[in-house]
Amino acid sequence: MFRGSMVALVTPFENNRVDELRLRALIEFQIANGTHVLVPCGTTGESATLSMAEHRRVIEITVETAAGRALVMAGTGSNNTTEAIELTRAAKSAGANGALLIAPYYNKPTQEGLYRHFMAIAEATQFPFVLYNIQGRTAVNVLPETIVRISEACPLLVGVKEASGSLEQISTLHSLLNDRAAILSGDDALTLPIMAVGGQGVISVVANLVPRATADLVDACLQGNYAAALPLHERLLPLVKAMFLETSPAPVKAALDMMGMCGNELRLPLVPVTDATRGKVRAALEAYGLLSGRKA
Repeated sequence: MFRGSMVALVTPFENNRVDELRLRALIEFQIANGTHVLVPCGTTGESATLSMAEHRRVIEITVETAAGRALVMAGTGSNNTTEAIELTRAAKSAGANGALLIAPYYNKPTQEGLYRHFMAIAEATQFPFVLYNIQGRTAVNVLPETIVRISEACPLLVGVKEASGSLEQISTLHSLLNDRAAILSGDDALTLPIMAVGGQGVISVVANLVPRATADLVDACLQGNYAAALPLHERLLPLVKAMFLETSPAPVKAALDMMGMCGNELRLPLVPVTDATRGKVRAALEAYGLLSGRKA
């Protein structure tokens, strides 16, 4: 259901309010440059600091603006199962195509707790979902055996966004899933390696800046043309590295600000990047050609 190049959309703010005009413009930019799936309200979209009303509104805007030209995978995860159910129902009502559900963060559930969390959301919403595994953000690793257990019990699990950083774990997961759900890269630097071991796409931060290049890389991998994908991967790497010099999405918002596409406003506890990091981000943009003619 979900494959190809998918962008983890930033949420533009102006004076501490969602900048709806900028958000619509960013969505149009993505669609015009080959992005297959729009992913609002994820980590990159600062979902943790959006109110419930803002969360719903960002999803509604994304669905309205996409107007069927790209799929919408709405971030609706929470460490509160009841809240995740409420957000997922809202995304379904808004017309999204599926949900992105991050593993519960902070409260550190067991593997049994993780299983019951995702199953409860699926049973209550009857909505396709992608499980997001990122131990660095959540303090829990959803083990391959747990994901397989969910997939065997629940056909609504259509994908896994893998950001464990372990190609061994991802390879094991791919062999155990037996194509019941797509594996998606959750780490821009590992998109090519993950796709080489069975991945079907990426949910990307750097695609906010270079959607066409990200889509070209993913399309080449999907076609099995790794000879064409490798130089695209290597060219993107310095830009990817710059996007994670400080906590994301601060660097990508700084970059979008320099490109004239989004304000540099974040919500506390996140803050704009330091001047030193901003200089490195600018250098990466210049090296890629993004500040001279806005090459995408």
